Amino acid sequence: MNIIKYKKAFVLIVLFFLPVLFLLFLYPSKHNYNTLDIIKKNIPELTSILDKDDQNLQLENHLTVLGFLGEMPMEDAILALNLKELVYDKFRGFKRFQVIILVPESAKNQVLLLEKELNQYEYLSYWKFGFGSYKDILSIFQELNTDTALDSTLRTSNVFLIDKERNQRGRFDDRDKSELKKNTPTYGLSSYNCLDVSVLKNKMSEDVRILFTEYRQKRKGNFNSTSRRADDLRGNEKN
Repeated sequence: MNIIKYKKAFVLIVLFFLPVLFLLFLYPSKHNYNTLDIIKKNIPELTSILDKDDQNLQLENHLTVLGFLGEMPMEDAILALNLKELVYDKFRGFKRFQVIILVPESAKNQVLLLEKELNQYEYLSYWKFGFGSYKDILSIFQELNTDTALDSTLRTSNVFLIDKERNQRGRFDDRDKSELKKNTPTYGLSSYNCLDVSVLKNKMSEDVRILFTEYRQKRKGNFNSTSRRADDLRGNEKN
């Protein structure tokens, strides 16, 4: 009988502590938590962009991953699949999270093929394609802070992170601790390359998680907007 009691107690303890351990793993600790910098404010709303049902898409009050797949999005299916598996699938259940991919109106048939590929296991409720004219899509892209460029088909392999207030988020200083110690020249992060699996897994996934942590802390009233990376950058500029 005692053995049974001990087993039951052990199971209850495990069931209690597993969710706690999961939360500790999911959210960054205060020691490691570095807020994302606002690298461009007031990204314009997508007023000229419509989805396949001719409905407007909205950045405001959403945490958005914004991408541009050009006239032949099916040819870049690997970009979309990487983004789905390494970022979208992790955050699809979070409130107000969405992926928006902008393409020219001429790409609608291609988008149907790509959607079929993406939705083969389940319908992606928070993944949307937006259609617009060449001029409108180029205008939206030019509002972003980036050193990348769209090609002649309005495509780039990089995606951008836009917060609920329509600010583009990233890093003014993306150096890691070892690079800071070596005084490596400063470089920033304004977008995430979907062809680079390590960038999606180790940087973008972490940055989306950090943004959700920021909003959670704001709701609790204990958010500190100080960014250690920005502080480190200013410190190095003074030295």
